[in-house]
Amino acid sequence: MTTTIEVPKRGLPVTIITGFLGSGKTTLLNHILNNQKGMRTAVLVNEFGEISIDSELIVSSEEDLVELNNGCICCTVRGDIAESVVRLMERSDKIDYLVVETTGLADPLPVALTFLGPELRDLTRLDSIVTLVDATNFAPDLFNSDVAYSQIAYGDVILLNKTDLVQEPELQRLEERIREIKEDARILRSTNSAVPLELILDTDLFQASSLPQQEDAHDHHDHAHEHEHCDHPDHDHSRDHSHAHHHHNHIEAEGFNSLAFESDQPFSLDAFQNFLNELPDAVFRAKGVLWFSESPERHIFHLSGRRYTLSSDEWPRQPKNQLVLIGQHLDTAQLREKLQACIARLVTKGKGFGR
Repeated sequence: MTTTIEVPKRGLPVTIITGFLGSGKTTLLNHILNNQKGMRTAVLVNEFGEISIDSELIVSSEEDLVELNNGCICCTVRGDIAESVVRLMERSDKIDYLVVETTGLADPLPVALTFLGPELRDLTRLDSIVTLVDATNFAPDLFNSDVAYSQIAYGDVILLNKTDLVQEPELQRLEERIREIKEDARILRSTNSAVPLELILDTDLFQASSLPQQEDAHDHHDHAHEHEHCDHPDHDHSRDHSHAHHHHNHIEAEGFNSLAFESDQPFSLDAFQNFLNELPDAVFRAKGVLWFSESPERHIFHLSGRRYTLSSDEWPRQPKNQLVLIGQHLDTAQLREKLQACIARLVTKGKGFGR
């Protein structure tokens, strides 16, 4: 039996959301899903780390959320994107728009090239790449990372986020720095990733011909990516992104690693606070769904740089702790030991639990 795919006149529009760790990508995704009107949007999400925290936080029903394999989206799951998009379009319920949220450690170029490849170019239309920049914690060279640079270099819209936490002179300096990377950048300012949807969706801003060439976009990089852009209709753009480092992916090369921690026992709030106070600077990003012995509620935790937030709601299922820490050259064994020490020692009638 064959399935007939009804292709929109110009192909299913696609927006790629990218940005470094903690810039506000999932918050923007939720903003889109909460404020779209008369449009059915499908979402592809990728995360760096063994536990999928974003799938817990995105306000979308499970049947609308296609979760990619964990890992680097530009190196290990690109094939999954094409397969997932085709599967979405084969569904009986019509999809009007597709949003792809990359991991904060992804170069968006290979993702874009996947949509220009032979499997998807006739089914989809890459509308734009939206790059979020954390105004409180941004410097492309801060992490010695090619990725932070590339995310801006390939962005059609740069969303300068968390601007309520930064003074105007600093914002102007950041905008100047962004334009040094991309001269014609369309920069929007936002708080909590809130922006009018018409400025980022269905904008038709992406142009394949405008993709920076390797010598322009990566002239300061040590590892070379070969980008040969051919307009021949039978050329496979998805294979243009040849990694000179072969399967040494950029995450390993730049020293990024992560710790995934899970427990079916609650944390002590005081112990977890002490853990945060002693957190090494090498931890750039953390997020999790937390359970504290002092509270019956689910606590949603986000850390970016030295700032963190903790909000609460009701548990949709059995409580448990799930936490991911991301950084460079982390001593994961030591961090795991410290998190394990945060487990509350519950005592009832002289009997200890969780010891």
